[in-house]
Amino acid sequence: MASYKTLKEPGKVQKEFKNSIFIGYARPVKSEDEAKAFVKEIKELHPNANHNVSAYLVKNENFFALKYDDDGEPAGSSGKPIFKVLELKEIRNAAVVVTRYFGGIKLGYGGLSRAYRETATSAIEEAGTMEVFEKVRFSICTGYPEIQKVRNLIGKYGEISREEYSDVVEFTFEIIQGMEEEFLEKLGNLTKNRVEIKKL
Repeated sequence: MASYKTLKEPGKVQKEFKNSIFIGYARPVKSEDEAKAFVKEIKELHPNANHNVSAYLVKNENFFALKYDDDGEPAGSSGKPIFKVLELKEIRNAAVVVTRYFGGIKLGYGGLSRAYRETATSAIEEAGTMEVFEKVRFSICTGYPEIQKVRNLIGKYGEISREEYSDVVEFTFEIIQGMEEEFLEKLGNLTKNRVEIKKL
């Protein structure tokens, strides 16, 4: 069964490195638009900060996006170390922003990288991680006599997201990737192949 790790909930931490304040935010996201909106939200929350450094990694069925931004810090010193934390922890569908208020003492390239990496790591730990199973979407058309059997079977393997009733009943549902073959075999036996099913 295909699965991936993502963040359980939003996380926030604050750290200090040589008088500079670093505030780390981590959040689960479902799309690149959501990741961009989160980065924008944090920038608007801290308009007077010296830097709002960000990174995100979004990977869905047919879509992959990754981005990191140093936001004025020396190239490669901040956005990339944050992204590397996501990569090393094998976390996806997540965005991290680390806000920095300069405290008057330069940290140097190595010090900056460490400060951003440690703040991002702490924000991710605060958010917590969870395993998410990849899902496959189907739609199924069935006659009224088969409704309960089909509904019960879907319930064992996944979740119905939509139901439409006309002369037949149409269910739209998701099941865990890797379980399709077993599900389809049981469905065929249960209904004697009297249903119409298609992958979405």
